[in-house]
Amino acid sequence: MATNVKNDPNRRDFLYVTTAAVGAVGAAAAVWPLIDQMNPDATVKALASIEADISSIELGQSVTFKWRGQPIFVRHRTPKEIADAKAVPLEDMIDPATDAERVTAGYEQWLIQIGICTHLGCVPQGQKPSEPKGEFNGWFCPCHGSHYDSAGRIRKGPAPKNLVLPPYEFMSDTLVKIG
Repeated sequence: MATNVKNDPNRRDFLYVTTAAVGAVGAAAAVWPLIDQMNPDATVKALASIEADISSIELGQSVTFKWRGQPIFVRHRTPKEIADAKAVPLEDMIDPATDAERVTAGYEQWLIQIGICTHLGCVPQGQKPSEPKGEFNGWFCPCHGSHYDSAGRIRKGPAPKNLVLPPYEFMSDTLVKIG
């Protein structure tokens, strides 16, 4: 005897469950953008600070960290680099700044700056030992020939300003909070 499809309880239950499942997935897909928009946007997240462990950076070495989508150059300067930076007369600079204005008192060996050329936004070379450091043993932007010294000050080329210093503070001798 043939079973009447309209009166088959198993098939009807299957259709109800399937319809309910598809409806639930559809409702979730419609509601998700409303819930997701309550998360903080990228500009709020970008303002966050980072803590950089500088304990493994050797004397004379430079390391790059990332903060707010920008490269942060951290250089552990040698005594010679510090002395050379302090000896530069202000009248020889495009954007005059003393070495003391570029570092934190008591932590003169650490130079922390945003690694973006102030001319057209390129990332200067000089972080790796194999990269050119320019005429002043700092950083060199090969795009247009800007030369920065070991204090991140523009010394030659079209860049109008020194490399920008981010807001930072030393939490300890080996930990820096940037931002």
